[in-house]
Amino acid sequence: MTVRTLAEAKAHAKSLRSAFAADGTVLGHAQALELVARQNGERDWNTLSARLAKGDPRPFHLHQRVRGRYLGQPFKGEITALSSSGTCYSVTVRFDKPVDTVTFDSFSNMRRVVRGMVDLNGSSIRKTSNGTPHLTLSAL
Repeated sequence: MTVRTLAEAKAHAKSLRSAFAADGTVLGHAQALELVARQNGERDWNTLSARLAKGDPRPFHLHQRVRGRYLGQPFKGEITALSSSGTCYSVTVRFDKPVDTVTFDSFSNMRRVVRGMVDLNGSSIRKTSNGTPHLTLSAL
């Protein structure tokens, strides 16, 4: 789930309050805003609202389906953890199927989950010895 504007975020918080109220749970407005922020990968409402006010949408979001390459091997998977640091994102991706990270015929190293830092375009900061990014991501 990703909200793209402040109005969407506030509307989502309002619908959360209504859903909780229907189940008999009282949820305050501030609590609902904080939940919306965490659902959108931010630590709090102030951080989310500042990003949305700047019109700076994230290229990636929590639980987003992605495809890409890890150490040259293609994959499809889901972002299971995400945090931002300036213009880079620390991402954890869980692959749908394990990826063999070794190209030798006599040896294998299967990976199911990887973590890395990617830029706004989804290319990892770290590169292999031939200059290829360790990890590349794009939305499915």
